[in-house]
Amino acid sequence: MKSAVETLNPTRVRLTVEVPFEELKDSLDAAYKKINQQVTVKGFRKGKIPARVIDQRFGRGAVLEEAVNDALPKFYTDAVNEAELNPLGQPEVDITELKDGETLNFTAEVDVRPTVEIPDYSGIEVEVDAVEVTDEDVEKSVEQLRDRFASTSPVERAAADGDVITIDLRAKVDGEVLEDGVADGVSYTIGSGELLDGIDDAVTGLEAGGEATFTSELKGGSAAGKEAEVTVKVTQVAARELPELDDDFAQLASEFDTLEELRADSRKRLANMKQYDQATQAQERVLDKLLELVEVPVPEKLLEDEINTRKHNLEHHQLGQMGLDLAKYLELQGKTAEEFETETREAAVKGIKTQFVLDELVKQEKLNVSQEELTEHLMRRAASSGMSPDQFAQAVVEQGQVPLLVGEVARGKALAAVVEKATVKDTNGEIVDLDDEEDEETEATEAAAESADAEQADDKAEEKTEG
Repeated sequence: MKSAVETLNPTRVRLTVEVPFEELKDSLDAAYKKINQQVTVKGFRKGKIPARVIDQRFGRGAVLEEAVNDALPKFYTDAVNEAELNPLGQPEVDITELKDGETLNFTAEVDVRPTVEIPDYSGIEVEVDAVEVTDEDVEKSVEQLRDRFASTSPVERAAADGDVITIDLRAKVDGEVLEDGVADGVSYTIGSGELLDGIDDAVTGLEAGGEATFTSELKGGSAAGKEAEVTVKVTQVAARELPELDDDFAQLASEFDTLEELRADSRKRLANMKQYDQATQAQERVLDKLLELVEVPVPEKLLEDEINTRKHNLEHHQLGQMGLDLAKYLELQGKTAEEFETETREAAVKGIKTQFVLDELVKQEKLNVSQEELTEHLMRRAASSGMSPDQFAQAVVEQGQVPLLVGEVARGKALAAVVEKATVKDTNGEIVDLDDEEDEETEATEAAAESADAEQADDKAEEKTEG
């Protein structure tokens, strides 16, 4: 076999391959054997039909076609390995010449991983938000906890903002009550925004037994997106009562004995959260700076596949779980279809460039992934997908996605190496030492580095469990 490579552009090549006919012998033998098992010829036992009879009865062309289909993947792979290419996706193969007994010639066009040159990145500087926890932040956190321990008691008065009411609902579309538009005994907090638009105005001022009708667009169910006439009847009004902010509350709501200890713990937790956000921000901004330094051509076919994957995940998983379609989602986001297309394309380009650059850094820095690192990463990915670790691991293994997860961890380590050499300052001008938040940094770097292919792994894993 002889092969040659023609570079069509920085991300695409054409392989020209010439195969002497004698190298097709094994595939020809396999083709005759396969046809032997599929056909019957009077006078011959199944599987014992001579090659000349198969040629006469079914045509030499059918045998050649079967043999070539069997042989092409091997010859293509040999040519790729000989040229030391890194193909992306499936090739477009064209058989240019097939002469029985003489030669098989074909071409294969395929996208390839571009050559990426990583310049010196030690001078990268980024600014991140300072970690500051104010007294107002602490009080807001304590108030949120206090709100969770609120009690309710029925009252004989008109419903007001913040009250918890029990209601019966009836939704009509075109004058007909929907089968799934009836709900009784629903508990609703006025002002929470958790039900239909317009319901707060409708129920405010009603006492138990009061009824009102309003028009609202349904958010889910059989008539999602349609205008409905909704009748709401209040069956009970209950006032919410917040516990006193004292040591007794601290003992009720936490493991602490005093309110001051609870406040101190809230301050510490808020600081940890802001440190995690700061670490995440640092990774993202360092990554953006790194990508600005590197010229990365993007294969068009790979880009289109990535865009389609992102759209599929959004429409069939994220929005589907929320009972929304793409049109409604764009309306809620205040975006046009054109803006959505542009944003999706930009995100896909960044994801692909991120993968190429960090993969090159993995090779350059000779980074490896331990079993412990892979297991920890798998646990995090399982949690984010809403699956149990065992479910997620089984789906990933059966879908052959383990190398993808290994790549995510390796890219996270590569980005961490870049961040380590970068100068990170907060908005106060203070140097941020991310080594103090090692766990946060690990999770944040992996999250930043995953953007190129994490959705694909989730999608495949979820498809496996759904199937």
